[in-house]
Amino acid sequence: MLDNKLISELREFIEFHLIFKTFNVSEELILEDMYNGEIVDYIETKRKPSLQKILFDFIDRRGATDPEIYHKAGIDRKLFSKIRSNPGYRPKKNTIIALALALELNQEEMDTLLHSAGYTLSDSETFDLIIQFCIEKKIYNIHDVNEALDHYDLKLL
Repeated sequence: MLDNKLISELREFIEFHLIFKTFNVSEELILEDMYNGEIVDYIETKRKPSLQKILFDFIDRRGATDPEIYHKAGIDRKLFSKIRSNPGYRPKKNTIIALALALELNQEEMDTLLHSAGYTLSDSETFDLIIQFCIEKKIYNIHDVNEALDHYDLKLL
């Protein structure tokens, strides 16, 4: 049985939606502008720094040069240039991991970098567990990490 509070909320919900349907076009546009404004405000307050910003901040903090990092990560200059020059470009997860290893990031920093690209390391994927293990043990050499991945017949970085 529904309590009075829930019934009251239901009534408000129905009234709001019934009233909303009776608005004319100009009133709908006002509401639409209001919601769009709220969406813009929400995005502006919740948005985190981009992959590009986070990556190049890490490189700057390490005092490294771009060639040092992309060579160490085993990626070519063209791909690295695409990451640097195109803010909307999202590299593959393996590329982000290779860059994190080249930068010798700790687990928290790697998570930050991965999240900025929309990725995460899962505790239920063997590949991800191997990467986490290597980070925890400070195994940053990409060849050593690839050797561990190969041992489990997984795709190399």
